[in-house]
Amino acid sequence: MSEKKIKNVVIVMCKYSVVVKGIERRLKEMGCKVSIITQDKDKMPKMDKEKESATFIFYLPNNIMDDVVKFNWLEHIYGKIHDLECECEVIVIGDKSERDDLTGRIFGMLHVGWLDRPVKMEELELAVTDGIFPEVEGNNKKHILIVDDDPSYAKMVREWLKDVYQVSIVTAGIQAITFLAKKSVDMILLDYEMPVVDGPQVFQMLRQEQSTQGIPVVFLTGVGGKEQVERVLQLKPTGYILKSTTKEKLLSYLQKKI
Repeated sequence: MSEKKIKNVVIVMCKYSVVVKGIERRLKEMGCKVSIITQDKDKMPKMDKEKESATFIFYLPNNIMDDVVKFNWLEHIYGKIHDLECECEVIVIGDKSERDDLTGRIFGMLHVGWLDRPVKMEELELAVTDGIFPEVEGNNKKHILIVDDDPSYAKMVREWLKDVYQVSIVTAGIQAITFLAKKSVDMILLDYEMPVVDGPQVFQMLRQEQSTQGIPVVFLTGVGGKEQVERVLQLKPTGYILKSTTKEKLLSYLQKKI
């Protein structure tokens, strides 16, 4: 009979906190070997793949999507995990409101377990020991991806739609391509005017890929002049919506298109 491996748990966070201290204490009570990685001390611990099984717990700060420095650091650490030779499990603890946005951005959610904050210790224990996670709400909803370089507008639209649809947000065209490589959606709301890679360029890239060419794309545009609208329609999207539209009109429109 093979010897049972030691559970090596690495907690990744931007800054140590009282909550994380409680999680660390509970994990040690469970018999886990616990290491800590922070922005100040981010050296990856050594792993003995013959004797240890590794689990990484990412404890996300509030509003991680709005902090570029912290976001990039967490993305960097997540990338380093893939360089390790041992098999690793990843658990993310974060705000429920940011779960969808992080899907496909930092974490490939097909290989990651998510726990909503504030985390319940009994749920954490089940996740670490047995890989069992609470059922995620909204999985049966249609999934809409908003691609818009104005996060304030995108978040407002998500507030309008979240009770009916699962909504994710990315703020750049290239992020949309990366997101869609890991996650399927039922519709894309695409900003027509964006810096670097604009809406029409993103649209053309989506139509060239077999995996995304069938996804309905509706352009979001701030200009409603005849010439601009004709230019949008020449691309033959599923449709277009003026950014000045109301919540009621948008919901009614999407119901017909999705």
